[in-house]
Amino acid sequence: SLLCGVALFLFGMSLMGDGLKMVAGNKLEAFLYRMTNTPLKGVALGTGVTSVIQSSSATTVMVIGFVNSGMMKLKQAIGIIMGANIGTSITGWILCLSYIGGSGGGIASIFSTATISAVVAVVGIVFRMSCKRSVHKNIGNIMLGFAILMTGMQTMSGAVSPLKDSPTFTNMLTMFSNPLIGILVGIAFTAVLQSASATVGVLQALSVTGILTFSSAFPIVLGIGVGAACPVLISAIGANKNGKRTALVYLINDLFGMIICGSVFYALQAILTGGKQFAFMDMQMTSVSIALLNTVYRVVTILILAPFIKQINKLVFWLIKETDDEMEDQADFDLLEERFLRNPELALAQVHTVMNGMATGAQKNVMRALHLMEQY
Repeated sequence: SLLCGVALFLFGMSLMGDGLKMVAGNKLEAFLYRMTNTPLKGVALGTGVTSVIQSSSATTVMVIGFVNSGMMKLKQAIGIIMGANIGTSITGWILCLSYIGGSGGGIASIFSTATISAVVAVVGIVFRMSCKRSVHKNIGNIMLGFAILMTGMQTMSGAVSPLKDSPTFTNMLTMFSNPLIGILVGIAFTAVLQSASATVGVLQALSVTGILTFSSAFPIVLGIGVGAACPVLISAIGANKNGKRTALVYLINDLFGMIICGSVFYALQAILTGGKQFAFMDMQMTSVSIALLNTVYRVVTILILAPFIKQINKLVFWLIKETDDEMEDQADFDLLEERFLRNPELALAQVHTVMNGMATGAQKNVMRALHLMEQY
């Protein structure tokens, strides 16, 4: 039942995300490109776009395309990636809807998860099957994805609920309260699921057992961001040096956030409590408190790192060295970035730029040839 719930949850998330990208992705991509002249705007836009398409990885892959083609400077991209880290935490709040109960009867039952999911699923399937326009079909996919995602969450929660009486499960969750083990579990689990939002969802499902504490959840949340960098790093394999630098920024943001926040928190705990734990470490976590913890952690990380955008830019260039002939080797054809095929408007603009470059090159060659004829 648990595995079935995870499968439904991941499929629903994928279907909803794809539908959102089809409806708004291209417009958002163009908007993102045109409106990122300052780092602060970049952070705000990165947050907004990721909140809409529900995937920080998808936003970062878009940005890798911009930087790879030379349309955007790496410094601009850092702000967007920071914003994407905040935007991805919105999914956790959407998942809290799956825990709305209708036990009050009467009007209260109308707002239960089962009712909401059923209504959304029916409307979604009507849009999907009866509408002819692709926009309406995609809206149907978004609704169906949402309903499947909620059903998956309910299935997961129902499957893990009896585990609260299992001593083995209790011991396993207690083991996660060791910061190092918790962080490694968060990294590994997110790397396998390829999504930070999915890991947060699984953590929210585990909270229904009533034995998930702050001490177990916090280190896992610290590790989730680093694990989410895996799909971004994979997408940058075929990119040029600037594309690889952009992917590395995503990893550096989460890695520094984990090291700084984790070190400060556990150092303060050791100093203020004399080697013991804070009183709230044994607090029972709920789906809402996990969503809140994830959002607060990501916002704090960006507040700490945002003033150091220039330094992060220098660090990335230091890690992936810039060679003297790097700019000379980069042909105009690098502007024809494959990722822009989803957005014809941007793709055509790039084609025009390349054609102008070719025309200029041809003109220079003719002038050089005439010059040689005169001189020799």
